Amino acid sequence: MSDKFGWASNRRTFLKATGAAGIAGLAGCTEGSSDGGGNDSGSNGSTAGDADSETTVRFLLNPAEADVEITEQYQPMFEYLESEASVTIEPSRAESYTATLQAIRNDQGEIADTSPSAAIAGEDVADVIGIRVAYGAAQYFSVITTTPDSGIEQLSDLQGEQIYMGDLLSVSGTLVPLTLLQDAGLDIGDAPDGEAADFSADYSDHTTAKEQMIARDDVAAATTGAFSAAPHVPKAQFDEMSEEFVEISAEYENAGTEDPELRLLAVSDPLPRAPLVSRSNWDDPVREDVEEAILNVTEDDLSHGDDYDGEPLWFTGVEEGSIDDYEPIGQVLDELDLEFEDLS
Repeated sequence: MSDKFGWASNRRTFLKATGAAGIAGLAGCTEGSSDGGGNDSGSNGSTAGDADSETTVRFLLNPAEADVEITEQYQPMFEYLESEASVTIEPSRAESYTATLQAIRNDQGEIADTSPSAAIAGEDVADVIGIRVAYGAAQYFSVITTTPDSGIEQLSDLQGEQIYMGDLLSVSGTLVPLTLLQDAGLDIGDAPDGEAADFSADYSDHTTAKEQMIARDDVAAATTGAFSAAPHVPKAQFDEMSEEFVEISAEYENAGTEDPELRLLAVSDPLPRAPLVSRSNWDDPVREDVEEAILNVTEDDLSHGDDYDGEPLWFTGVEEGSIDDYEPIGQVLDELDLEFEDLS
């Protein structure tokens, strides 16, 4: 990985053993594809038949929450891109951020929905197209929550406890929460790719982490993106803990609207929202058209029809961005002493 921002070059190797698992984790390259096939079209990834056929663009999807039908969520985006750029979109759902990055490294996709950490981990193979914007906000937050009857009053109380976290590569679900725990005086040991010293951790996704904490007495806290837990936290708790969250977060409006109620233990500083990226070595004339269309997409373009009863797409637009926007994530990696280069 390049040292673009002068980040530490001696971070401990991260996720060294996940390479093979990452490839296996690409969950069916045919899911939601327009032709029902799973064509591997060679080094440039795009398929073309005769001169009049449209280019196929493989779009990798990685849901932050396990219970979301992300291919259905993204359908308006696919239809918009097919119309604006005259391409055929072939979506594939990956099982993790790691699997998404592995697919990009192995020329299994052209465009990817991924995490801020993957923008850093994959800066040698993927280019940031833009930052997804949710209802006017290009920043979001990580939170740590507990149940009201857990007896946990502050982060230091989590010493010796079980914590449920997000995906290993999730910025808001795992990496930033680890810095919050470390700043609170807890020894995170070799987490997330090894054992923590002062607590036990399990890793999954935002929804699972939250639900495991709610359902299990042995799980003392959950670390998630605010989009998952904030609806369970009364607004008054955010008012008291984070002025920035109140002013910036798209999740503040719906805080405290869902049961069961959760108690807020920590809120992160603002984080750059997740990017859409393209494979760096994607060499096709249609690439410029696709990327331009992505940056010009509007909230109306991303909206479903009245007959759609699933989860709406979580973002309302895409703001032009670059790897420079993810410098705060590089700083998180430095604080945790993590290195991603062995993902390849």
